[in-house]
Amino acid sequence: MKKIIHLTSIIVFLLIFIQKTVAQDSINNEKPKIDISGYIDTYYSYDFSNPKATSKLPFLYNYNRHNEFNVNIGLIRASISYQNVYAKISVHAGTYVEDNYAAEDLKIFNEAYLGIFLNKSKKTSIEAGILPSYIGFETATSHSNLTATRSILAENSPYFMTGIKLNHQFTDKFSGAVLLTNGWQRINKPNKAVPPALGTQLVYKSSEKSTLNWSTFVGKEFNGTNFTMRYFNNLYWDKTWNDKWRTISGFDFGIQDISSNNDEHKSWLSPLLITQLTFSTKWQMAHRIEYYEDKNNVIISSTVPFKTIGNSLNLDFLPNSKMKIRMEGKWYHATETIFVLNTKQDNFSATTTMSFEF
Repeated sequence: MKKIIHLTSIIVFLLIFIQKTVAQDSINNEKPKIDISGYIDTYYSYDFSNPKATSKLPFLYNYNRHNEFNVNIGLIRASISYQNVYAKISVHAGTYVEDNYAAEDLKIFNEAYLGIFLNKSKKTSIEAGILPSYIGFETATSHSNLTATRSILAENSPYFMTGIKLNHQFTDKFSGAVLLTNGWQRINKPNKAVPPALGTQLVYKSSEKSTLNWSTFVGKEFNGTNFTMRYFNNLYWDKTWNDKWRTISGFDFGIQDISSNNDEHKSWLSPLLITQLTFSTKWQMAHRIEYYEDKNNVIISSTVPFKTIGNSLNLDFLPNSKMKIRMEGKWYHATETIFVLNTKQDNFSATTTMSFEF
């Protein structure tokens, strides 16, 4: 009942917002701009370890069903803008939603936020609501990703944030943002006594083909017994070298206090490199090498230290600019026997995806 009331309240609020905007149009003789877009991503994945559980691996949240055809994510999005105000709302469904939003009461929204530009130049804005994550370069919609599946780094850092965000464009090449959020990939706030988490983002684009991004997160998160401070950094460089080659190199490093007096902490880290080769307008391929170390199981729950190297190779076919058919093989090797009920150090899988955006 509470979920229905919550959802109804949000819908009513958005309808009032749109109604007032349209009413104002009749006075100013202006009309709001409304764009409708969508995305659907279907897949088949096979894990050669032949797992019996519903999900293939507990630390993955995309394409994580074994030996079955399924929908990773399907969404429809409405973008509304009027003068210096804008809004975006999208609803979604799929196995990505089932896995990533398992702890949330409100699962229907992929994003739902309002924004307003604070100056005529539109260089400064404030956004509030369920926002796409400011951390990392991989998103839930794989069209913008170089590889079919996600890295361990991306799967274990936020895909979305709920809060308020201040954006500012300092120069044509340099922008930044500051956020206050409910915490590490949360819509619901589990502990109302915990203060909002702080986030920052700095982006430097030396050209259209080069992006350097540094994002941080500071806030109290659950460490297994109570809420203690978490400090996190994400750094990546996205470089298009020419018409054929593009690379993304990234590095995550995080620390979480174990005791409330901050005299003990645990850390995790993850470097990776993705290289994409474009053969033509129809064909691409990409290789990803990554390493994820969480020896104290801060982020990834395990009975043993999590130290895993991953290699993936995918081939993409693009029938047109809106559709991608991707095939990927992936191999994980861990220092401990963490796969197949803690009996194997290696895991092999193959995934085929077919996606369309409109």
